[in-house]
Amino acid sequence: MSEDAGEVAAESANAFVGEPDGFERLWTPHRMVYLGGENKPTDATPAQCPFCRAPTLDDEAGLVVHRGESTYVVLNLYPYSPGHLMVCPYRHVSDYIELTDDETVEIAELTKQAIRTLATVSGPHGFNVGMNQGAVAGAGIAAHLHQHVVPRWGGDSNFLPIIARTKALPVLLGDTRQQLAEAWGATA
Repeated sequence: MSEDAGEVAAESANAFVGEPDGFERLWTPHRMVYLGGENKPTDATPAQCPFCRAPTLDDEAGLVVHRGESTYVVLNLYPYSPGHLMVCPYRHVSDYIELTDDETVEIAELTKQAIRTLATVSGPHGFNVGMNQGAVAGAGIAAHLHQHVVPRWGGDSNFLPIIARTKALPVLLGDTRQQLAEAWGATA
């Protein structure tokens, strides 16, 4: 490419992005579907619930890592960090106190197994584990209880989520689901 052609290409590219302002851009347009409410139920019924829908799909399509008797483990479609898992009862319940004893025990057991598996597969430095009950408590889908298991690494939270409300994830969800599903039984 000639020097003149390179200048024309650069000018053409600038026409699409505006005037230079000193900021580097990390484009994450895939996050707009989350911000726009994709996969969030329009009502609280099981027919609208992604946590009721996920286990009806094959594991790869539903991002299901493991299926238990009364609960299952699924990758978060909009993860805080790579490997962000959720442990969900199959039954559509919103409050922890509505769980049966079997569901409560299995959520605890699968949460422990999720931590062991994530530790083996990706070696995080720590974990956030917890439930948000109700929209006011931060539950994105309040109608179906789910426990988050979020692997964390030193320095994994930087300026992007604070300033730009953006998370850079260096791995594809399908690849992560496959690695965790393959390692699940080996870490029991």
